[in-house]
Amino acid sequence: MEGGSGAYPVDVRDDPAEAAYRRALALVTALVALVGVLWAVLTPAFRAPDEPQHVNSVLRLAYGGGWPAAGEALVGPAVDEARDQAALASDVPGRHLDRPDVPPFVGVPPLDDAERGTVSAENALADPVPPGSSTRQLDPAAVDQMTQHPPLYYALAAGVLQATGMAEARWDLQLLTLRLFDVALLLPLPLLTAAAVRRLSGSRPAALVAASFTLFVPQVGHILGSVTNDALVTLSGAAIGYLCVRVLTGDLRLRTAAALGVVVGVGLLTKVMAVFALPVVVAAYAVVAGPRGRRTLGVLVAGGAAVAIGGWWWLRNLLVLGTVQPVGIPDRFLDDAEPRGLWYFLRIVVTSLTRSFFGNLGWLELRLPDAVFWTAAVVVAVLCAWAVVRGPARAATVVLLLQPVALWCGVLVNAWPDYAAHGWISAVQGRYLFAGLLALGTGTALGLLALLGPRLRRAAPWVFGAACAAAASGLAFGFWGFYQGPDQSVADAAARWAGWSPLTGLQLVLVGSVAVLVGVAAVLAVVRCARARPVSLTARSASDAEHTAAATATTPTTTAGNGSSS
Repeated sequence: MEGGSGAYPVDVRDDPAEAAYRRALALVTALVALVGVLWAVLTPAFRAPDEPQHVNSVLRLAYGGGWPAAGEALVGPAVDEARDQAALASDVPGRHLDRPDVPPFVGVPPLDDAERGTVSAENALADPVPPGSSTRQLDPAAVDQMTQHPPLYYALAAGVLQATGMAEARWDLQLLTLRLFDVALLLPLPLLTAAAVRRLSGSRPAALVAASFTLFVPQVGHILGSVTNDALVTLSGAAIGYLCVRVLTGDLRLRTAAALGVVVGVGLLTKVMAVFALPVVVAAYAVVAGPRGRRTLGVLVAGGAAVAIGGWWWLRNLLVLGTVQPVGIPDRFLDDAEPRGLWYFLRIVVTSLTRSFFGNLGWLELRLPDAVFWTAAVVVAVLCAWAVVRGPARAATVVLLLQPVALWCGVLVNAWPDYAAHGWISAVQGRYLFAGLLALGTGTALGLLALLGPRLRRAAPWVFGAACAAAASGLAFGFWGFYQGPDQSVADAAARWAGWSPLTGLQLVLVGSVAVLVGVAAVLAVVRCARARPVSLTARSASDAEHTAAATATTPTTTAGNGSSS
């Protein structure tokens, strides 16, 4: 394999290939973040799943409104006004089905900046639910169902508003601030994915391919460039995956187990999806070689930390409420339908889940063509399967892929009761799998490495170029679907975008130009990395021997406790 494993430190000055790799990785990471920024400024206000409710819960905590019981939180006047001013009740031009009774988004003139409402203490909080009444009697749009989740993400986001001075500001500026906070949470994902692949395979090209994985998935930029607690779930899921890779490669130190427990706990204090990481943690300690007592202690330390930080929330729900996650919104099933059998259920759920993982933009209204998302799904599945069969770290790959598989199965199991009882299929969205993005990116890259071997070094720039093209195509598809009406020009759509955006047209051009420049620089850096030759094994061994001799002569001998490098 090319390059060195993450377990072996390399002096960049002694290895030009390592220096080229790190420059390329930095630029790939910057491009992933900038694509998220572009989605944050491209997506019309509140045109992402449950975004008004997410913002409302952030404002509630920012203004001291607490965390009501599930089903008892209402949307405040400020968010109500913002939804109206953002024309959320209209249909964007690229919607998959026309609704003649709903006004078109392109027919609503954007409000001038001065006309947009300001959020303040006077309008941020909703009136409490009157005693003896129930939110079940209200329009579901008036209910903020987010209090069915733990409050960690919303508390952090409220802190961001306070720290940036945006707690009292125009709603569109608040929205952009919170979206950019979520993009910041996306930033570590490519770095962690690359580090996981590097540690498992030692391949620099495979690590760069893994880092660029999310560029192939437009829905990632769209969702994680909006306001959603899925951003923190995605980050915690990636951190869990990386730390499990460390365990799988022999890191049985208690501090690694404690760190693993902390990030699982953070995930559990954010959303129930983190529960599906627990089998991965247990499997990682079960598979790795090492003393049984040490492995058992690692599981206990990780589990104890996870329960102490976030697991208690769900245990409390179970003991007090009799359910793991209470219902946060009134029933949406106005009329029961006759279930059409298991095969129909599976076909609809699998199709919806796959489409909304790769690209079902807005409120799942802009649908990528079937051929696009099915092709992408088959490629990812085949490469992950190839990594399991022929990859350089087969057992570790199987353990990592347990996370997205468990999430996928969890969505199916969760959707079945409503279907069986009412004939309706709900709560099926691909973003629920985003906690497993590191595992999918790792499996895809290792599968490609197993398929191409040393040829991946030459193929990596082409793969990354394809990732850039996919990201650009996704953004173009979103631009067309959100802003370009029938028989209208690109210039008309661009003017509409600038009119609705809190940024000026010049600022939008600047953001786009920076993204293009970073993209070009990243492509060139990946090409240079592919052409760079690593130092020879003999030279590296001699260099390592010199460093080891110097360290031995000047410092006392220490061990990590498990024979692995930190």
